Amino acid sequence: MRRPQEPAPPDGFAEFVAARSDALLRSAWLLTGDAGRAEDLLQTVLAVAWRRWATIVAGGHPEAYVRKALFTTYVSWWRRRWRGEIPGSRPEEPEHGDVAGESANRDAVRRALAGLSRQQRAVVVLRYVEDLSVDRTAELLGCSHNTVKVQASRALRALRTDPNLELFAAWRS
Repeated sequence: MRRPQEPAPPDGFAEFVAARSDALLRSAWLLTGDAGRAEDLLQTVLAVAWRRWATIVAGGHPEAYVRKALFTTYVSWWRRRWRGEIPGSRPEEPEHGDVAGESANRDAVRRALAGLSRQQRAVVVLRYVEDLSVDRTAELLGCSHNTVKVQASRALRALRTDPNLELFAAWRS
C-alpha cells in the first residue's frame, strides 16, 4: 500500500516554529503547570495555525495571533479525560532537605498556579509574565478590562496566601 505524501509546511511556518516555540512553550507550561499538557496545548494551537498560516501572516502579526490562540484555547479547552478519581493529598515534605534553588522555585510556582482557576492563571501569565497591559490582556482573553482587574486581584490574593509560595519565601530568607 502506498503511503500518501505529507504536505510541505507553509512558507515561513517552520522558521516561525523554530524561532518562537521555546517562548510559546514556556507560556503554555505556566498556564497548564504540566510539561505534557503544555506540549499538547502548543501542538493544538500550531496545528490550527498551520492550516491558516497564509491568512495569519497576511494579518501582519503571526506571533500575536498564535499567542492569542494559545491563551484562548487554554481558557476554553475541555479535554476528554476521565475525572472520576480524585487524587489524595500529597505527603508532607521534610522541613529540611536538599532544596535545589531553581527546581524548588519552579515547583512552588507550578503548585501555586495550579490552585488558580483557568481564567486567573491566564490573566496572571499575560499580565505579569508576558507584561501585557490590562486592556491588551482583556483583548486577548475576550473579556472586559474590569474582569481582568478582578481576576488579577483574586489571583494575587490567592498567591499571597499560598502555602507553597510561603514555604519558598521562608527558604529564600
